Amino acid sequence: MKSTVVKRSIVVGGHKTSVSLEEPFWTSMKEISQQLRVTLSELVSEIDTNRQQSNLSSAIRLFVLDHFKGLAAGPTGESRPRADHAQGLAESPAERG
Repeated sequence: MKSTVVKRSIVVGGHKTSVSLEEPFWTSMKEISQQLRVTLSELVSEIDTNRQQSNLSSAIRLFVLDHFKGLAAGPTGESRPRADHAQGLAESPAERG
């Protein structure tokens, strides 16, 4: 059985690195970066800077999971939990002040 994990190169913090992600996570990262109006490199750099996991690929997966869990919770009048590893990017421009 062929692995669904693909190694991809990306520039993070000004240097080239690679992450190993399944296609749905990579696609989701591209969608999230478009929604937040940042480049994919900027989004991954923010996750990298604030990650608590030792592995960048794992931190990206957790960020994507947290993002979509927050969307699934929907507006409840309470603030939804956000990923600590990209806190500033997850806020809307109005929330940033």
